Amino acid sequence: MSAPIATLPDLTTQARRLIDLGAGRIAGIPDTDLLAAAEGATEGALLVPSPQLITPSALAPLLSRSGTSGFVVVDMTDLDDFAPIAGVDIPDGPFYTIDGIDRGEEMLNWSPDEALPVITGAGRTPLTIGEGIAWLLQQPDRLEPNRCFMTIGSRLTRPNGTLDARTLAIWISGGTGRDGRERKNAPKVGWCWAGNRHTWLGFASAAGRCALSAE
Repeated sequence: MSAPIATLPDLTTQARRLIDLGAGRIAGIPDTDLLAAAEGATEGALLVPSPQLITPSALAPLLSRSGTSGFVVVDMTDLDDFAPIAGVDIPDGPFYTIDGIDRGEEMLNWSPDEALPVITGAGRTPLTIGEGIAWLLQQPDRLEPNRCFMTIGSRLTRPNGTLDARTLAIWISGGTGRDGRERKNAPKVGWCWAGNRHTWLGFASAAGRCALSAE
Protein backbone atom coordinates (compact mmCIF):
# COMPACT_ATOMS: atom_id res chain seq x y z
CA MET A 1 0.00 0.00 0.00
CA SER A 2 1.12 3.56 -0.58
CA ALA A 3 1.62 5.93 2.34
CA PRO A 4 -1.54 7.57 3.69
CA ILE A 5 -2.15 10.89 1.93
CA ALA A 6 -4.49 12.56 4.39
CA THR A 7 -3.39 15.15 6.94
CA LEU A 8 -6.67 15.73 8.69
CA PRO A 9 -7.80 18.78 10.67
CA ASP A 10 -7.90 18.46 14.44
CA LEU A 11 -10.98 16.72 15.84
CA THR A 12 -12.66 19.87 17.18
CA THR A 13 -12.34 21.46 13.74
CA GLN A 14 -13.86 18.33 12.21
CA ALA A 15 -16.78 18.45 14.64
CA ARG A 16 -17.41 22.12 13.88
CA ARG A 17 -17.30 21.36 10.17
CA LEU A 18 -20.04 18.73 10.63
CA ILE A 19 -22.06 21.23 12.63
CA ASP A 20 -21.67 23.89 9.95
CA LEU A 21 -22.77 21.43 7.26
CA GLY A 22 -25.92 20.59 9.21
CA ALA A 23 -25.01 17.02 10.15
CA GLY A 24 -26.16 17.49 13.74
CA ARG A 25 -29.50 18.86 12.60
CA ILE A 26 -30.01 15.89 10.26
CA ALA A 27 -29.10 13.45 13.02
CA GLY A 28 -31.29 15.23 15.54
CA ILE A 29 -28.49 15.74 18.05
CA PRO A 30 -27.31 18.95 19.71
CA ASP A 31 -24.07 20.58 18.64
CA THR A 32 -22.66 19.92 22.10
CA ASP A 33 -22.84 16.17 21.47
CA LEU A 34 -20.80 16.53 18.30
CA LEU A 35 -18.18 18.60 20.09
CA ALA A 36 -18.09 16.12 22.97
CA ALA A 37 -17.45 13.26 20.54
CA ALA A 38 -14.40 15.10 19.25
CA GLU A 39 -13.02 15.41 22.78
CA GLY A 40 -12.93 11.63 23.11
CA ALA A 41 -11.10 11.03 19.84
CA THR A 42 -7.42 10.65 19.01
CA GLU A 43 -5.88 13.49 17.03
CA GLY A 44 -4.91 12.64 13.49
CA ALA A 45 -7.97 10.44 12.96
CA LEU A 46 -11.20 11.03 11.05
CA LEU A 47 -14.42 11.55 13.01
CA VAL A 48 -17.12 9.37 11.43
CA PRO A 49 -20.86 9.45 12.24
CA SER A 50 -22.28 5.96 12.62
CA PRO A 51 -24.62 4.91 9.79
CA GLN A 52 -27.25 4.39 12.48
CA LEU A 53 -26.91 8.07 13.35
CA ILE A 54 -26.79 9.47 9.80
CA THR A 55 -27.39 7.29 6.76
CA PRO A 56 -25.13 7.59 3.69
CA SER A 57 -28.03 8.90 1.60
CA ALA A 58 -28.49 11.74 4.11
CA LEU A 59 -24.76 12.54 4.22
CA ALA A 60 -24.18 12.55 0.47
CA PRO A 61 -25.98 15.88 -0.25
CA LEU A 62 -23.66 17.58 2.27
CA LEU A 63 -20.74 16.92 -0.08
CA SER A 64 -19.75 19.80 -2.33
CA ARG A 65 -17.37 20.49 -5.19
CA SER A 66 -17.10 23.59 -7.38
CA GLY A 67 -20.12 24.98 -5.55
CA THR A 68 -22.31 22.01 -6.49
CA SER A 69 -23.82 19.66 -3.91
CA GLY A 70 -23.20 15.94 -3.90
CA PHE A 71 -25.84 13.44 -4.90
CA VAL A 72 -26.66 9.74 -5.15
CA VAL A 73 -27.26 8.29 -8.62
CA VAL A 74 -30.95 7.84 -9.38
CA ASP A 75 -30.77 4.05 -9.69
CA MET A 76 -29.21 3.71 -6.22
CA THR A 77 -32.45 3.79 -4.22
CA ASP A 78 -31.16 1.05 -1.90
CA LEU A 79 -27.91 2.78 -0.88
CA ASP A 80 -28.72 2.63 2.83
CA ASP A 81 -29.24 -1.13 2.62
CA PHE A 82 -25.54 -1.65 1.90
CA ALA A 83 -23.76 -2.85 5.04
CA PRO A 84 -20.18 -3.53 6.13
CA ILE A 85 -18.69 -6.69 4.64
CA ALA A 86 -17.40 -9.55 6.78
CA GLY A 87 -14.29 -8.46 8.62
CA VAL A 88 -15.28 -4.77 8.65
CA ASP A 89 -16.45 -4.12 12.20
CA ILE A 90 -18.02 -0.74 12.93
CA PRO A 91 -17.52 0.33 16.58
CA ASP A 92 -20.59 0.87 18.72
CA GLY A 93 -21.79 4.37 19.45
CA PRO A 94 -22.96 7.41 17.49
CA PHE A 95 -19.40 8.31 16.39
CA TYR A 96 -16.12 6.49 15.89
CA THR A 97 -12.78 7.24 14.25
CA ILE A 98 -10.61 5.78 11.49
CA ASP A 99 -6.95 6.48 10.89
CA GLY A 100 -4.30 6.02 8.23
CA ILE A 101 -6.61 6.77 5.30
CA ASP A 102 -5.28 6.01 1.83
CA ARG A 103 -7.00 6.71 -1.48
CA GLY A 104 -5.57 3.53 -2.99
CA GLU A 105 -4.61 5.06 -6.30
CA GLU A 106 -1.87 2.49 -6.85
CA MET A 107 -4.78 0.17 -7.65
CA LEU A 108 -6.30 2.33 -10.37
CA ASN A 109 -7.71 0.06 -13.09
CA TRP A 110 -8.07 -2.88 -10.70
CA SER A 111 -11.42 -4.52 -10.06
CA PRO A 112 -12.94 -4.63 -6.56
CA ASP A 113 -12.54 -8.41 -6.59
CA GLU A 114 -8.82 -7.96 -7.22
CA ALA A 115 -8.30 -5.13 -4.76
CA LEU A 116 -9.99 -6.49 -1.64
CA PRO A 117 -7.56 -9.35 -0.87
CA VAL A 118 -4.60 -7.01 -1.40
CA ILE A 119 -6.03 -4.46 1.04
CA THR A 120 -6.82 -7.01 3.73
CA GLY A 121 -3.57 -8.88 3.10
CA ALA A 122 -1.71 -5.68 3.94
CA GLY A 123 -3.49 -5.58 7.31
CA ARG A 124 -5.72 -2.71 6.26
CA THR A 125 -9.49 -2.34 6.01
CA PRO A 126 -11.55 -1.03 3.07
CA LEU A 127 -13.59 2.09 3.70
CA THR A 128 -17.36 1.86 3.86
CA ILE A 129 -19.43 4.32 1.86
CA GLY A 130 -20.28 6.31 5.00
CA GLU A 131 -16.58 6.60 5.85
CA GLY A 132 -15.73 7.71 2.33
CA ILE A 133 -18.35 10.44 2.47
CA ALA A 134 -17.23 11.51 5.95
CA TRP A 135 -13.67 11.86 4.66
CA LEU A 136 -14.71 14.06 1.75
CA LEU A 137 -16.82 16.23 4.03
CA GLN A 138 -13.60 17.15 5.84
CA GLN A 139 -11.26 17.13 2.82
CA PRO A 140 -13.23 17.77 -0.38
CA ASP A 141 -10.00 18.17 -2.37
CA ARG A 142 -9.28 14.46 -1.99
CA LEU A 143 -11.80 13.88 -4.78
CA GLU A 144 -9.82 14.77 -7.89
CA PRO A 145 -10.32 14.14 -11.62
CA ASN A 146 -8.98 10.69 -12.49
CA ARG A 147 -8.16 10.10 -8.80
CA CYS A 148 -11.52 9.14 -7.31
CA PHE A 149 -12.15 6.02 -5.23
CA MET A 150 -14.30 3.04 -4.45
CA THR A 151 -15.56 2.12 -0.97
CA ILE A 152 -15.71 -1.66 -1.14
CA GLY A 153 -16.17 -2.07 2.60
CA SER A 154 -19.92 -1.78 1.93
CA ARG A 155 -21.88 -4.43 0.05
CA LEU A 156 -25.52 -5.47 -0.23
CA THR A 157 -26.45 -9.02 0.76
CA ARG A 158 -29.34 -10.56 -1.16
CA PRO A 159 -32.09 -12.52 0.65
CA ASN A 160 -30.43 -15.79 -0.43
CA GLY A 161 -27.19 -14.79 1.33
CA THR A 162 -25.14 -13.96 -1.78
CA LEU A 163 -23.59 -10.56 -2.43
CA ASP A 164 -25.15 -8.15 -4.87
CA ALA A 165 -22.65 -7.57 -7.72
CA ARG A 166 -22.59 -3.79 -7.22
CA THR A 167 -19.80 -2.05 -5.34
CA LEU A 168 -19.98 1.57 -4.21
CA ALA A 169 -17.79 4.47 -5.30
CA ILE A 170 -17.53 8.25 -5.16
CA TRP A 171 -16.44 10.17 -8.21
CA ILE A 172 -17.05 13.42 -10.10
CA SER A 173 -20.11 13.80 -12.29
CA GLY A 174 -19.60 14.84 -15.88
CA GLY A 175 -23.12 16.27 -15.94
CA THR A 176 -24.25 13.83 -18.60
CA GLY A 177 -27.22 11.50 -18.89
CA ARG A 178 -29.49 11.20 -15.88
CA ASP A 179 -27.10 13.19 -13.69
CA GLY A 180 -28.20 16.41 -15.41
CA ARG A 181 -26.02 19.26 -16.63
CA GLU A 182 -26.65 21.18 -13.42
CA ARG A 183 -24.65 18.51 -11.57
CA LYS A 184 -21.49 18.75 -13.63
CA ASN A 185 -18.41 18.55 -11.35
CA ALA A 186 -20.53 17.48 -8.36
CA PRO A 187 -19.46 14.63 -6.05
CA LYS A 188 -21.38 11.57 -7.16
CA VAL A 189 -22.16 8.47 -5.08
CA GLY A 190 -22.70 5.57 -7.43
CA TRP A 191 -21.83 1.99 -8.12
CA CYS A 192 -19.72 -0.27 -10.34
CA TRP A 193 -19.67 -4.02 -10.91
CA ALA A 194 -17.41 -5.99 -8.57
CA GLY A 195 -15.54 -7.58 -11.47
CA ASN A 196 -15.01 -4.44 -13.56
CA ARG A 197 -11.97 -2.16 -13.75
CA HIS A 198 -11.98 1.63 -13.99
CA THR A 199 -8.95 3.75 -14.76
CA TRP A 200 -10.09 6.64 -12.54
CA LEU A 201 -11.07 4.68 -9.41
CA GLY A 202 -8.71 3.61 -6.66
CA PHE A 203 -9.74 1.76 -3.48
CA ALA A 204 -9.92 3.77 -0.27
CA SER A 205 -8.76 2.02 2.88
CA ALA A 206 -7.70 2.75 6.44
CA ALA A 207 -5.30 1.37 9.01
CA GLY A 208 -8.10 0.77 11.50
CA ARG A 209 -11.19 1.92 13.39
CA CYS A 210 -11.51 3.01 16.98
CA ALA A 211 -14.51 3.32 19.32
CA LEU A 212 -15.04 6.52 21.26
CA SER A 213 -15.63 6.78 24.96
CA ALA A 214 -19.28 6.48 25.97
CA GLU A 215 -18.80 9.37 28.36
